[in-house]
Amino acid sequence: MSNSFENGSSKGTILSFGELLLRICPDAGGEWLHENQLPFFVGGAELNVATALALWGLPSSYFTALPDNALSTQILDYLQDKKVDTTPVYMHGDRIGLYYLTRGKDIKNNALIYDRANSAFAALKPGQVDWDKVLNGVSWFHFSAICPAITQNVADVCAEVLEAASARNITISVDLNYRARLWQYGKQPIDVMPQLVKYADLIMGNIWAAERMLGIPVEPNVTESGQKSIYLKEAQNSSQAIMAQFPKCKVVANTFRFDAGEGINYYTALYDGDKLHSSKQYDTDKVVDKVGSGDCFMAGLIYGFYSNLDPLETLEFATSAAYQKLFIEGDATNKTVQQIINAIKS
Repeated sequence: MSNSFENGSSKGTILSFGELLLRICPDAGGEWLHENQLPFFVGGAELNVATALALWGLPSSYFTALPDNALSTQILDYLQDKKVDTTPVYMHGDRIGLYYLTRGKDIKNNALIYDRANSAFAALKPGQVDWDKVLNGVSWFHFSAICPAITQNVADVCAEVLEAASARNITISVDLNYRARLWQYGKQPIDVMPQLVKYADLIMGNIWAAERMLGIPVEPNVTESGQKSIYLKEAQNSSQAIMAQFPKCKVVANTFRFDAGEGINYYTALYDGDKLHSSKQYDTDKVVDKVGSGDCFMAGLIYGFYSNLDPLETLEFATSAAYQKLFIEGDATNKTVQQIINAIKS
């Protein structure tokens, strides 16, 4: 199986869909108050994917919603300098979403504070956007589980654009990233995500996200095992169950990132319907910034399949890209294709 995506290999645009966020990074000790400096990064899961793909030389465009003001103009100019096509961006609303994350911390802990209510993206409603125009020339559409977690209206907008993209035979990928502090509008992921994931050709996440969002059960003793071979076997079982439940899906990718003191142990797997491919394992004692590593992995998968790499080549490229992102401060990678290839473990 050389490549699972016929449309992905065409030379259309890769459109990433999601909310642009400004990440504000106070230090843990409060020195920012004395220094009058508060570092920030431009990010958002899907923008991190778009930025990486543009850096790697692929035609990358981005859909988000921003207020029509001078700050948005500066941000759009910044993205265009990074070769991200911002033509699809929808201008309306009053504010840009923010989140605060203490420097050096993970989004999974209590160092995370969202300030994105009533943002321009959160205010999107079905029927507003001309999807014929946005999807013109697009051959790959990427979204994540963060978008439908924001509001019911945004979940409905996701369904609207996915239906439109699917009708055009556009390849669709989804990242099953779970944000516990979202999903506050009365729905759980399992209530929403299956109706969106049914459109996806490529599903990325991990076995626990698939259980929470898609109802794919994980064996009760797997988490306690800590054994790579058991995790990989469970990845294969989960992937096969996903494909059975969602027949459009051609590839399922799983990441395994485990904390090891101040560092991590990291490896990944990809199931293409024929076999389970697993990456080399990467280990480090220290991490600079965990934010965006999964987005970088997702971008690596899209890069590989779009570029007609075989599944294992794609997986190793994506894994190397994600691992290197752990040593880069900020939301998006700055590593070139050749640097990523050179860093692949032999």
